[in-house]
Amino acid sequence: MHKIHLESIQLYAYHGCLHEESLIGSNYSVDVMMVTDFTLAANSDDLSQTIDYCEVFNIVKEEMAIRANLLENVAARIVNRLKNELKDLYKVTITITKLNPPMNGNVKGVSIIIEA
Repeated sequence: MHKIHLESIQLYAYHGCLHEESLIGSNYSVDVMMVTDFTLAANSDDLSQTIDYCEVFNIVKEEMAIRANLLENVAARIVNRLKNELKDLYKVTITITKLNPPMNGNVKGVSIIIEA
């Protein structure tokens, strides 16, 4: 088994339960760790034999653009699309971090993680 990791995809989106979050938005960081077998790609040097991480980036970007109250909802949608649209994806872990969340304290970020 092999892994492909898209690390710290930086996006701006409008997720959150507070009305203000839907208006002003926030910065997010998304990590995607995928387990696959890219032996054929390694031997053939052929992109069609592995997961194209540009396609993964576009799926993450599209789903992050759809507003949700909960990051759990966004992450579940990303996982579902990846599993439905990518061949040879055995396992995926999505981490979405809301940077500087609106809390009564100094918090660098709040993350949710889904493994599927």
